[in-house]
Amino acid sequence: MKHIKVGAVSRNYFNMPLWIAKDQGFFEEAGLDVSIELYEPIDEVTNRLKDGRLQLSLGVTEHVILESESGGGLEILAGNVNRLPFSFISRPHITKPEHLRGGIVGVSSLEAGSSSLVMKILSAHGLEHPRDYKIVAVGPILSRWNKLQSGEIDAGLQGIPLNYVALDQGYVSLCEPLDDFPWFQFTSLNVAGAWAEANEETTVAFLRAFVRAHDWFYANKAGCRSIAMEHSGISADYADRAWDDYTQREIFPRDAAANVQSIQALIDVSSLIRALPGRAKTSAAEYINPKYLEQARRTLGSQQSV
Repeated sequence: MKHIKVGAVSRNYFNMPLWIAKDQGFFEEAGLDVSIELYEPIDEVTNRLKDGRLQLSLGVTEHVILESESGGGLEILAGNVNRLPFSFISRPHITKPEHLRGGIVGVSSLEAGSSSLVMKILSAHGLEHPRDYKIVAVGPILSRWNKLQSGEIDAGLQGIPLNYVALDQGYVSLCEPLDDFPWFQFTSLNVAGAWAEANEETTVAFLRAFVRAHDWFYANKAGCRSIAMEHSGISADYADRAWDDYTQREIFPRDAAANVQSIQALIDVSSLIRALPGRAKTSAAEYINPKYLEQARRTLGSQQSV
């Protein structure tokens, strides 16, 4: 049994494919002993992947692109959050984006696509950063929700189902980013290319389990409810609302693959990527290494036909 470490951010619903693969025994059936390590700072996930403390990660796609363009070796193996699962939630007294003038918006990191997304949204309403509002890095979704409740921030992107928790408590949705950005690669399954090449069999085995987890997710609402409740701490009704949204909007890709259109949307929005003096990779598809996922699908197909 090959032991590997996989990193992800916090107790987000984003992590459902990992939790499913672990709890349903898909990793074990693939010959893998997988440790899932969760970190609050999203940058920590990328840093640990880069230095080899993690073998794979569900991490911010923007980090992979920036690392690749700086000469690093990170690659996108597969998809994760291919469409935005957020509402832009504000404190109850802030009822429209213009009311954020002079306010504080919380983001997961100043070096993540969410920061650029917030700036793009507010710019459409006449608010420019840093002239009209502040952006502060406060960590991922759970941390943002805590700071929104305490009044330390005035607004922030809240992921499904915490957006529903907030709305049910009287907070306000200023907008639904998915309406303006129907495709956006927020997170993906990432790897150091050199490690994947040196451990091809393990990489393909992991992806077989990952693909199976996506199939299982779309077919098992009740099972997903139990797993989400156990690992993320949400109640049954919010777990069901999350599953409904994720399946109806296909936030997780049914085929587990990263989406070229979603990556291009990220590139178009990201101020950090757009600030690069010149990109070595000129198409979104060049950041994806699809060969391992293709092998995983082929071997899964041959197993099922036996």
